[in-house]
Amino acid sequence: MSPRPARPLGSRLAARAAGGAVRLVLVLVALFWLLPTAGLLLSSLRSPSDIASGGWWQVFATPAQLTTENYRHLLANETITDSLLSTVLITVPATLLVIVLGSLAGYAFAWLDFPGRDWWFLVVVGLLVVPVQVALVPVSKLFGTVGIFETTLGVVLFHTAFGLPFAIFLLRNFFAEIPRELLEAARLDGAGEIRLFTRVVLPLGGPAVASLGIFQFLWVWNDMLVALIFADAQSPPITVALQQQVRQFGNNVDVLAPGAFVSMVIPLLVFFAFQRQFVSGVMAGAVK
Repeated sequence: MSPRPARPLGSRLAARAAGGAVRLVLVLVALFWLLPTAGLLLSSLRSPSDIASGGWWQVFATPAQLTTENYRHLLANETITDSLLSTVLITVPATLLVIVLGSLAGYAFAWLDFPGRDWWFLVVVGLLVVPVQVALVPVSKLFGTVGIFETTLGVVLFHTAFGLPFAIFLLRNFFAEIPRELLEAARLDGAGEIRLFTRVVLPLGGPAVASLGIFQFLWVWNDMLVALIFADAQSPPITVALQQQVRQFGNNVDVLAPGAFVSMVIPLLVFFAFQRQFVSGVMAGAVK
């Protein structure tokens, strides 16, 4: 019986990397990454006097500090509640528009033949590298001319325009992986392009669409630069409203802490709600 050949060094390192020690390190890194979130949550449940007296970790020594009074103040603060509503009115339409338009364009670039298709797709890819800052001044002049500067519509259109190149690129590549035979069989059964898109392509592209929705939602919800320039100053999104609260009321921590936590936890809930589809969309095409 011939002796077993020695395993390569890379294989031995990979086997050790799958052991419990590495998993323990990854868990510790995850806990360390979540530490600021936990600290913000505990700070939002402490009174201003307790926050001024020491760090959030003092809660473990005196749990009686925890109170929901700050969240009552938050709900009574019209500036914060109006800003949350304004953020929803911006984020949801901007996300849905990017998903709908990006899906239609991605399907067209993947499966429809039209003059200059490949050249137009190269233009879309080129737009991926255009920074937002380049368009701030010309778009501001354009919005001022048409009368939508400092309006919710203007912010939605700006986010939609800058979200579409990535959406088209992502969905076109995903839709192109659908077997051609499946589409041809649907056409032989009498399906038109619209029915083919809604009944075959979209259901198969669900993971990619969910991934795109998460990316767009997080980008729009957490944006402050575009909102600071194009949003209505009387009802700004939550990021701008919190920044104004810090600047104008530096000691108003009973509103800032819970407001910051609510602003952060909503996109986290959206991510975890579509986590499985997000992972499937990101990993699509990684294995055959």
